[in-house]
Amino acid sequence: MPLYPAATSMFRSFKTLWKKWRASRSAVQQLDALLAIADADAPYAERSDWLIELAHWIHRRGQLDADATAAATEPDAPLRAPPEHARVRYLLHVLDRNPAWKTNVGAMVRKLLRETDSITLLCDAGMPVHSNLFGALVGRMQAQLIPPAPNRRDLAALFTLMFPSTHDPEWIATLPHDLLARLRILIAGPGALQPEAAVESPAVPVQVPDEYGAAAARPAASAALPNEFSLDLLTALHNLTCQISSTGLSPTVRSRLSNEDAHVPVEKLSFFRLTRAMLAVENARDAGEPTRLLQEVTWLRLLLDDCRKATDGVFAHLYRHGVRVDTVFQVQRMRMRIVRAERLLDAWMSADDPATQARLVADLVRANQKSQSMTHLVRSNFALLSRKVVELSADTGEHYIARDRAEYLTMLRMAAGGGLVTAVTVYVKFGITGAHLPSMIEGLFAGINYALSFLVMHFCHFSLATKQPAMTAPTLARELDGANEPAGRARFVSSVVALIRTQAAAVLGNVLLVFPACLAIQLAFGWLFHANLITPAKAHATLQSFSLIGPTPFYAALTGVLLWASSLFAGWADNWFVLHRVEDALAWNRRLRLTLGASGAARLAHFCRVNVAGVWGNVVLGMMLGIVPAILSAIAFHFEVRHVTLSAGSIGVALGVLGTATLKTGELWWAVAGVASMAVLNVTVSFALALHMAVRSRDLGRQDVRPLMRAFWRRVTRHPIDLVWPIRRAKLREGND
Repeated sequence: MPLYPAATSMFRSFKTLWKKWRASRSAVQQLDALLAIADADAPYAERSDWLIELAHWIHRRGQLDADATAAATEPDAPLRAPPEHARVRYLLHVLDRNPAWKTNVGAMVRKLLRETDSITLLCDAGMPVHSNLFGALVGRMQAQLIPPAPNRRDLAALFTLMFPSTHDPEWIATLPHDLLARLRILIAGPGALQPEAAVESPAVPVQVPDEYGAAAARPAASAALPNEFSLDLLTALHNLTCQISSTGLSPTVRSRLSNEDAHVPVEKLSFFRLTRAMLAVENARDAGEPTRLLQEVTWLRLLLDDCRKATDGVFAHLYRHGVRVDTVFQVQRMRMRIVRAERLLDAWMSADDPATQARLVADLVRANQKSQSMTHLVRSNFALLSRKVVELSADTGEHYIARDRAEYLTMLRMAAGGGLVTAVTVYVKFGITGAHLPSMIEGLFAGINYALSFLVMHFCHFSLATKQPAMTAPTLARELDGANEPAGRARFVSSVVALIRTQAAAVLGNVLLVFPACLAIQLAFGWLFHANLITPAKAHATLQSFSLIGPTPFYAALTGVLLWASSLFAGWADNWFVLHRVEDALAWNRRLRLTLGASGAARLAHFCRVNVAGVWGNVVLGMMLGIVPAILSAIAFHFEVRHVTLSAGSIGVALGVLGTATLKTGELWWAVAGVASMAVLNVTVSFALALHMAVRSRDLGRQDVRPLMRAFWRRVTRHPIDLVWPIRRAKLREGND
């Protein structure tokens, strides 16, 4: 018998036996066996491995036995309580019935917490480590392939093994009050309770045994967390405040503070005062002065809040004056540390509130899971990139949206000019393809042809259909800021309708000019020189390549992706120009001021600032339309650019060569249908990708997008003509009323 089939058969048999053994043992038996082997004097690795198995038993799927379910059910328990609550309740029930087990388990947990370093979990769980996406992905992939060993004396590693990313830690934050009180007694031990410190307080809202009811209602002095964990909270808080202060006082952050803080002396900044405030809190705690401690904690909270506001100001400065990856990484991590410090401070001051402690543990588990998740890393980085591109491209695309009839007619004229320029581009493209150059050389020349024509359109203030959605969709992100209110949804819907209407005008203006212009050029050339600019065989091949029956829709969708990608490069160029303050460098350049004068240098700098995004975006788009098809055709699959304006002009050339007899053939009309699909797919794909980026930049979920879609369809069904021709606002208000 071959080795591989034999090994496979043995593995399947072992897997089947394991499943049968697991099924033969109920959850109750598994817990009894686990509690029976608990040993507080065992080596650290064995004790941590035992706690990991207990955690897996708590959130393991499956129902308890009937008797165990009855013992784990409370009359006032919620109907839809997480199943983990029942298992925790049954665990405590079993420990109450077996005092020896309870003593051993409590001692084991306390010893583990005492011997485990919790600072890494409290300070660094969920905090980004790498400033570049590739390094972070490699680190997380390595962490998933090589999980931490149970013998590591690190609470973050222990949490990673106890709470896998497949389990939601929300059940920890929602534990009932009586379970939290009993768990605290189990962890803290009987010595943590001081009967003489008990005071009368309102009854506990749920029924608990007598030995737990008093402890659940006592103040912080009598029901505090173990001293070791309380000290760890304070140490972690000290560590976080030092890190926040260090980052906030760095030149990278100080140079980007708001105008109010930029001229404040360093010693008066909240970042500078933060460490002193933390030391004052520690001194008040050591001195045992409750009143002074409360005052110092209040002052520390105010400073943390001021640091958070300063961080928001730094982000606003970044989005206005350019984004640098490492700067965003540092500021984002500082903001997360501020939030973590506030939560640790709440937990340290709320030792009498078990619910606050439970929420802190749940947050730490969730943060530790996110720090191990590659999906969360990609999603969060894409959201950050989306906001960066959106903020930088919004102003660029605003002038592409026609919101009234005057702007609509202006867009028609701009699109007509773009159609005339494209007619020349079409004939140059036929000349390049007719030279039968190598594919890469042909792609290079085709890209230069496209780029030059796009630049002519840009500086002549003409418009090209399908290039607009990638630049205008980020503008809609500003409308998404008020998407939760009816007025905000109305503004968003109006912008979407205006964009669709503007794009229809652009396509119409391009096609209505490029088609007759290309046809007229071919007819005039044939009448004057009795020759065709392309051969009849080339004309037939052109019509057949545009046919709707074939890869045309697929090519049109890929062309939409390239159109969207050009907006990313335009946003990057704008960000680079602003970040490095090139405008100021040009305006104050000594040679330029001597040559052009101060006003001339300022005008040149302003001209470069206004046109840098458009020029770079058009150049990149043209080169991608020429070179990317050649590269993909060489290494992956055959790909050709399918742009509605270029293709409409090509049909005009082919019709001029083949004559009116082509009007009676299906070859022409299938090509016309293919061009119509190009118009839809070019616009839809590029707009959908850009709009998705805008939605991600605002962290909106599906539940936030659905009301917007309903409002859009309601507007379209009531006023369908508004998609192609702007109606008057008074009539629109009457229809809405």
